[in-house]
Amino acid sequence: MTIPPPMPNLHVNVDHVATVRQARRELFPDPVQWAIAAEMAGAQGITAHLRMDRRHIQDADVKELQKRIATKLNFEMSLDPEIVAFALRLRPHAVCLVPEGRKEVTTEGGLDVVRERARLAKVVPKLARRGAEVSLFVDPDLEQIEAAALVGAEFVELHTGCYANATGKAREKELARLVTAAEAAHELGLRVNAGHGLDYDNVLAIARLPHVEELNIGFAIVARSLFTGVEEAVGEMARLVASVDPRRAGARGSSTPGARTRGSRARGASTGIPSTRRSGASGTSARRSTAKGSRSSGRSGASVR
Repeated sequence: MTIPPPMPNLHVNVDHVATVRQARRELFPDPVQWAIAAEMAGAQGITAHLRMDRRHIQDADVKELQKRIATKLNFEMSLDPEIVAFALRLRPHAVCLVPEGRKEVTTEGGLDVVRERARLAKVVPKLARRGAEVSLFVDPDLEQIEAAALVGAEFVELHTGCYANATGKAREKELARLVTAAEAAHELGLRVNAGHGLDYDNVLAIARLPHVEELNIGFAIVARSLFTGVEEAVGEMARLVASVDPRRAGARGSSTPGARTRGSRARGASTGIPSTRRSGASGTSARRSTAKGSRSSGRSGASVR
């Protein structure tokens, strides 16, 4: 059985470095070079989403990331047949299946695993046979998590967007949902990641969630790097994540412990720049076959819209 680290690993999403480049269809800034700099500053993995409309990351970016980064590539993808075929050829270390809509600004909500169960039951094993750790990006909904176990996923990545956008009592409620979801996923034999909408102000509570192995964070770090540079932006986030009490499963409500530095080049204290908050297929035989086929709060993974 895999024992998760005492605090989650920080995976940095480089999509929005490519967003800046694609605004002018230029050759710079290069998300691959930015990713390498992020690794040097403490990132323990790199995430990139190749969308059907190629609005930011391009095919060549993913291939170069696969060749050149020193950590691991987490390839975010839809269920679109073209993207699935690309992933099977690429053979990344990890894939995360996400919903995708052409009109959305960014991914909105988790994959509707219940609705997409038939397609996922075909795609997930194919990706796993190519050596990928397969994760499904899901809302903290027990029905969706049960379905993820049934289709053979190794991980779920819990969608933290509702938590990130909420305040006060509403945020506390969303955090409680995430704790329950993480515990349920673990009980079903799933490994757990988390991400979406996380920033320098809201990340600590998510880093303390039980059983979470990786946090995927992109926009906030890329935006901060415009002011401070890649090293400081990534280093500060790595430092926050590494400050989490190793006994996080029993310290969900505790105050922030003293910081520890992760990564040889993660350094320095907060810069004082305002944070960029948004407003407003192994082991599957042991998993319980308890998923239901009734309605769910997730979004469809159909990506041909």
